[in-house]
Amino acid sequence: MAGNYSNNMKLLHLFLFINALLAATAVHAKDISIKITKKYLNLPVSHQIPRSVMVFEVDGKAERSFDIRLAPGLADYWMFCDVSALKGRELTITYNGQGLEQIYQADEIAGHEALYSEANRPQLHFTTRRGWINDPNGLVYYEGEYHLFYQHNPYERDWGNMHWGHAVSRDLIHWEELPPALFPDGQGTMFSGSAVIDYQNTAGFNKGGTPAMVVIYTADTPERQVQCIAYSTDRGRTFTKYEANPVIDSKEKWNSKDTRDPYVFRYEPNGEWVMILNERDGHSVYTSPDLKDWQYESHVTGFWECPALFELPVDGNANNKKWVMYGASGTYMTGAFNGKTFTPETGKYYYTTGALYAAQTFANIPAADGRRIQMAWGRVSHPGMPFNGQMLIPTALELRTTKDGPRLFSSPVKEFDRLQALILQRPTLPAKEANELLAPYGNADCLRLQFTLRLSHATDAGLNLYGQQLMRYDLNSNQVNGVFYSPADMTSMEITADVIIDKTSVEVFIDNGAYSYCIERKPQGSNREGYHFWGNAIEIKDLKVYTLKSVWKQR
Repeated sequence: MAGNYSNNMKLLHLFLFINALLAATAVHAKDISIKITKKYLNLPVSHQIPRSVMVFEVDGKAERSFDIRLAPGLADYWMFCDVSALKGRELTITYNGQGLEQIYQADEIAGHEALYSEANRPQLHFTTRRGWINDPNGLVYYEGEYHLFYQHNPYERDWGNMHWGHAVSRDLIHWEELPPALFPDGQGTMFSGSAVIDYQNTAGFNKGGTPAMVVIYTADTPERQVQCIAYSTDRGRTFTKYEANPVIDSKEKWNSKDTRDPYVFRYEPNGEWVMILNERDGHSVYTSPDLKDWQYESHVTGFWECPALFELPVDGNANNKKWVMYGASGTYMTGAFNGKTFTPETGKYYYTTGALYAAQTFANIPAADGRRIQMAWGRVSHPGMPFNGQMLIPTALELRTTKDGPRLFSSPVKEFDRLQALILQRPTLPAKEANELLAPYGNADCLRLQFTLRLSHATDAGLNLYGQQLMRYDLNSNQVNGVFYSPADMTSMEITADVIIDKTSVEVFIDNGAYSYCIERKPQGSNREGYHFWGNAIEIKDLKVYTLKSVWKQR
């Protein structure tokens, strides 16, 4: 059994296992009926058996269907369904397999006693209570709330059953998980997309003067991918799918199933909505007056999945702006955009690598704020946990002038600083002394280190944690952790790093965000040296060490 479930949960598992053994001697029922009286149905999952389809029916009509590995005996972990909307009604569950007898109702999810304090639960990053997450979707700010939608499998810690999960935050750091926003339907499962606020009611979905939050998403089947829309007039708590979906079906145009991940924004100079859609070998541009009827305009090759296109000032100068186009891998181009065609002015570059994938930026950020805030999926595993995947720390994106022209920089949002408390600060010291000062913090779950590494006799130097290489700067080859990096001053012997360490991940920001990366934090194993700066005759300058509060402690 995964995770640090309580003794009560172990006894419950044993009780249900005995019941399952007794049931196995009888004729196995393929369906059960339950009168819903509680908020949740708790579902046991075992990875020792294949997936089968489970169907919920209410009043003779399918309420939902999904794949699940329902455990006939002891569960690897427990999932849940929020059925509060069905209270007082009879629910029939059909499943082509064993384990139906183990499903039970409760007003808490199974294992809630350990929620957010499990052995490998990240303490600085958003993770879902249960299940799989990947791409962030529909990032949008509205009436004081940041909305994070995301690709989500609510029934297993592996990919599948794609829904849009949903969480909200007022500070980008502390998140409240809400019920899933979009469920699979006859068009397909819910793949990635974006969200806008239709203040001008171009789509006609506004209700009683309340602007509609409109989400634009891909519906996926084995045969095709199409683009659909849905809307909410209750601050994103419930969504109604547009009855004339899909709004784009471009398979015939491209002779390819790969047409997905619509990124939509308002282009005011033309009074139109613009969609950037990944299709076959790059990003297409579509335009629409009302979010319903779309016109193909142009195409840029060289990108894959999860497109974005947005404008940023260079060095904060509102009179000098560039458009940035990127894809899921984080490579980007800068250029010009006239509402219909993106014209690249530079080659493709990267500003981040590693576990980061499918980043998206928040729409509708107030003008007074002015930031372009990005959030990305962290492809990091959490051994033994009933959840998988996390979101990375939100970052602010900027275009800054460099020796090579305007380049993207990213740095943690200022709100993240509220979690930290300074515990150690030194101006300049040799590596041996720095290692001695850091020795007490090697077992800390969460820590932030900021420093400048000054090389002398060495051509490379870095920082390890229990033998894992968190950072290595190779001055001779111009590499950071094996990736080419060209600093602003090519003759400088110094490099700065901001290292944020959580239970299962490490995020590193080099030279004030000129380059960043995320890696999975490895178990400490047999190496006992803790934090260890290494390199020949190096110095550690401006060392700062912060403890970091859990984002979940207020729960």
